[in-house]
Amino acid sequence: MGGVNGPDGTRELRSHQWYGTDGLRSFSHRARTRQLGYLPEEHLGKPVVAILNTWSDINPCHVHLRERAQAVKRGVWQAGGFPLEFPVSTLSETFQKPTPMLYRNLLSMETEELLRSYPVDGAVLLGGCDKSTPALLMGAASVDLPTVFVPAGPMLPGHWRGQVLGSGTDMWKYWDERRAGLIGDCEIAELESGLARSPGHCMTMGTASTLTAAAEALGVTLPGASSIPAVDSAHDRMAAASGLRIVELVRQGRTLSRLLTPEAFQDAVTTVLGLGGSTNAVIHLIAMAARAGVRLTLDDFDRAARRVPVLANVRPGGSTYLMEDFHFAGGLPGFLSRIPDLLHLDRPTVAHATLREQLAPARVHDDDVIRIRENPVADEGGVAVLRGNLCPDGAVVKHIAADPRLLKHTGPAVVFDDYRTMQATIDDPSLGITADHVLVLRGSGPRGGPGMPEYGMLPIPRQLLKQGVRDMVRISDARMSGTSYGMCVLHIAPESHVGGPLALVRTGDTITLDVAARSLRLDVPEEELARRRARWTPPPVRYERGYGALYAEHITQADTGCDFDFLARPGAVPDPYAG
Repeated sequence: MGGVNGPDGTRELRSHQWYGTDGLRSFSHRARTRQLGYLPEEHLGKPVVAILNTWSDINPCHVHLRERAQAVKRGVWQAGGFPLEFPVSTLSETFQKPTPMLYRNLLSMETEELLRSYPVDGAVLLGGCDKSTPALLMGAASVDLPTVFVPAGPMLPGHWRGQVLGSGTDMWKYWDERRAGLIGDCEIAELESGLARSPGHCMTMGTASTLTAAAEALGVTLPGASSIPAVDSAHDRMAAASGLRIVELVRQGRTLSRLLTPEAFQDAVTTVLGLGGSTNAVIHLIAMAARAGVRLTLDDFDRAARRVPVLANVRPGGSTYLMEDFHFAGGLPGFLSRIPDLLHLDRPTVAHATLREQLAPARVHDDDVIRIRENPVADEGGVAVLRGNLCPDGAVVKHIAADPRLLKHTGPAVVFDDYRTMQATIDDPSLGITADHVLVLRGSGPRGGPGMPEYGMLPIPRQLLKQGVRDMVRISDARMSGTSYGMCVLHIAPESHVGGPLALVRTGDTITLDVAARSLRLDVPEEELARRRARWTPPPVRYERGYGALYAEHITQADTGCDFDFLARPGAVPDPYAG
């Protein structure tokens, strides 16, 4: 949807349709731009660059993006373009309920329609907190303009009583310590001030860092951009350089579709698995690929996982380091330089003609942070795809962040029908829960959640925590935070809310997990399951109107990316007539 060739064969900017024709509407557009205070020389005939900014006072991950937008503008002006900033939804993982995942597709729609309906020649997308990265790129892919993504960057490491803290990961850890009675209110108050010390997204290899790394692997960021700490001056320079680069991409006509190829998505999958990244990347990359016209499935992840070693020793999949360590060890370019045989090196990126050229200067400066192939964190990728009668359309588990003794486990189920019930009863001793039980949560999928909240890291009962138990098999149709850990089987599809097999499980049923065999089974005869299925009734409608109703009617299941069916399907959308 970029510019077209003019009568003289030169490339005509898309914004020319608004500003450059001899008609009433162009006259009006020019007059209103004067109303904004701009001279004709500032914008006429120049690439108009939209800066989509997810900054908000309520989003600590993006609170610095107001300043980064100014740096992008600086670069655009220097390159001879004309920047325009657009505020878009912020999707604060910390505060938005029931989950920002409910609104990922809404931000993607906002992104798509803003870029399509305004006089825009190219886009710079500012995001980073979990769902904002896929949402922005999904919307931009549907429009197909020249585009650069500017990642928000990880926050500084946390500190508490001589310990380096990882946001999210240590939040879960120390909350369990409090529930076990090992720390008290004073320690919790100190931790509240030590977990998150600066702007930026989580500095573990959680969902945010995983997805911004995936964006870099796709080739839509500048090299090394995904791991620059949010408050480092290099982050400001990267934003300015992104502004410089987008103007050149517009002049070249290098649209997003030239970058978001099947090979690019294969490399993004390889990257996510080799980083030991978040399970959430599975859902988001499948959705992003579909918007780019690329078919990506759970099987693609499973095949890649069997050949890709985990080389990033970054928590929670790794044992020691955080994102600032990863950045100064070489960042994603350094990481990718260790797996060139697993990548498609001759595809383009926003910064170079080929990925091969982009990685040529890459180096690794710390072999413990970014491991060599002969000394991996794990021999296989950090996420496994499971199949079986309990998840006929698939489920995922981040097994490298779990207790190895649970990789093969059989135990009786304890079933919770919804998250509130689980919260209210999980510590009830009368349930008789032991470390061998399998905790089951349903009603938390795309429709049931609603929005598939990050409920999948079910809490371990308090009495077991006091006994020293720190992991159990837990299964659900929910997601979990990428900063989490434990033997949590997630994304069971189809979900219980639409009658998937998870809806048929009863407390006491035996469940068998075998990660090596990629199997998850409910050990109940098919005849009994058929009787239960015949008695199952759909839950009542939750939303009778509004966005929630639209969401419930059109959301797809986890194995196909949780997009809206009308957004994911192929089909042309015409550019608006601006005359």
